[in-house]
Amino acid sequence: MALLPTGVTVVTVADGRDDVGATVSAFGSVSADPPIVSVSVHADGYMAEVIEEVGAFAVSVLGAGQRALAGRFAAEGRPSARLLVSGQPHHRGERTRALVLEEALAALECSVRLRVPVGDHVVFFADVVGLPEVAGRGPALARWSGRYHALT
Repeated sequence: MALLPTGVTVVTVADGRDDVGATVSAFGSVSADPPIVSVSVHADGYMAEVIEEVGAFAVSVLGAGQRALAGRFAAEGRPSARLLVSGQPHHRGERTRALVLEEALAALECSVRLRVPVGDHVVFFADVVGLPEVAGRGPALARWSGRYHALT
């Protein structure tokens, strides 16, 4: 599956105590009407626990110039998402209060509709409840063969 190119996103959750975030490439569109997306995260990870507890998250679709940011959000033992976006233009989504990266190519706010455990992951199906304004332009960031690449 590493040879299947995928888009790179940062998924964030505001849980009332802190901000949690992770780089996720297992993200996709499920339905256009109504707009529903899916995101898959490791079942034993803190991200799955927090998404399940809060029931909402934001997704920022990364551009090619955000490779370093993707790496920060993918690092083991990473700190609070608030610290990871320090120095990066960002705001909170109106519907989820989760962090949204202003230089992302696109952003979505999502409300979980269904949680499905599958193997070592959990897939969350979520309604798109908001489309925060972002200003990113240019090629998308993709993950292929274990590395980040610009889609031109």
